[in-house]
Amino acid sequence: MSAVINRQAGVMARRMRRWGSALRRRARGDAGMTTSEYAVGTLAACAFAAILYKVVTSGGVVSALTQLITRALDVQF
Repeated sequence: MSAVINRQAGVMARRMRRWGSALRRRARGDAGMTTSEYAVGTLAACAFAAILYKVVTSGGVVSALTQLITRALDVQF
């Protein structure tokens, strides 16, 4: 009886090792982004840049930056 249990345990251990190594191979194989992921990432970056450009070039932000730079240049040492 114990021989049967030992054999089944050995079979199960081999299956678990094969499963673990197959899982590691799959995890290592997906190292980078696909073309569609690059396209979506590029589109998102461009949209963010356009929104940031609109915010930075708005009247309030331009005047605040101008005041900040003017004050920084007028500092007495």
